[in-house]
Amino acid sequence: MTDAPSLLLGLIGDNIARSQSPRLHRLSGAQNGIRVRYDSLIPNDMGASFEEVFDGARTGGYRGLNITYPYKEKVVGMVRVDDPLVRAMGSVNTVLFEPEGPVGLNTDYTGFMASYRAIRGHAAPGVVAMIGTGGVGRAVAFGLLGLGAREIRLVDRDPARAEALAEALNRADPDLAVSIWIEAERAAEGATGLINCTPVGMYGHEGAVLTAAAMAGAEWAFDAVYTPADTQFLTGAEQAGLAVISGWELFFFQGVHAWKLFSGKGVDEARLRAQLIGQEDAA
Repeated sequence: MTDAPSLLLGLIGDNIARSQSPRLHRLSGAQNGIRVRYDSLIPNDMGASFEEVFDGARTGGYRGLNITYPYKEKVVGMVRVDDPLVRAMGSVNTVLFEPEGPVGLNTDYTGFMASYRAIRGHAAPGVVAMIGTGGVGRAVAFGLLGLGAREIRLVDRDPARAEALAEALNRADPDLAVSIWIEAERAAEGATGLINCTPVGMYGHEGAVLTAAAMAGAEWAFDAVYTPADTQFLTGAEQAGLAVISGWELFFFQGVHAWKLFSGKGVDEARLRAQLIGQEDAA
């Protein structure tokens, strides 16, 4: 592929050393005969602010960026957001550097919906307790709207952040029942679905936002964390008999959707999945 077209991409975030995003995009490029360089850009390690790293990518020949924790909300004010739904979310995880300026999009939203349907089909989410209302939480909450959730219970240590998301959700759907809770265990009582959208459970942030006992009676659980895929939260959910939706699925689908935005090309999803989990030679 020495004469193949090339694509320069990157991921800005903290604690991303174990991210599989570089590999996903390089494999997607290989399927399409495109040489991909995908850089992990960690502001703290680079001795720079998020704004400085973002601006360096904007002027440094990058086609686009993925944005992850904790910058998905911060970047919104630095890009043009054309999609009214993404504007309502107030969270961006994908940026395209276009001639007229950077454009912000969100594939966490579509990625979550695809992940849910892959496990639960067309079953309605029911009453959902969602812990964490930051960048990925905002996208997942709007995904729940698209899936037909009738009630969402928001849990966050920062009530103001939860209130801001509640207001955004009610502007999008005035009939949705949204409430704000401080204690995750109380919010989980009687819920159909349980969601973790905090960093708790990822490498460097071990633990779980709910115990297995607190999950009893629910039907399904989703964890936005995917490194590791078998988080303590999901292990507890399995012990409690819930259907489990791994954060790896969200990672996969948001990446596939972002790749199409970056390149304009599709991928063989089954082959890419097999390559990523080591069932097929990536060569």
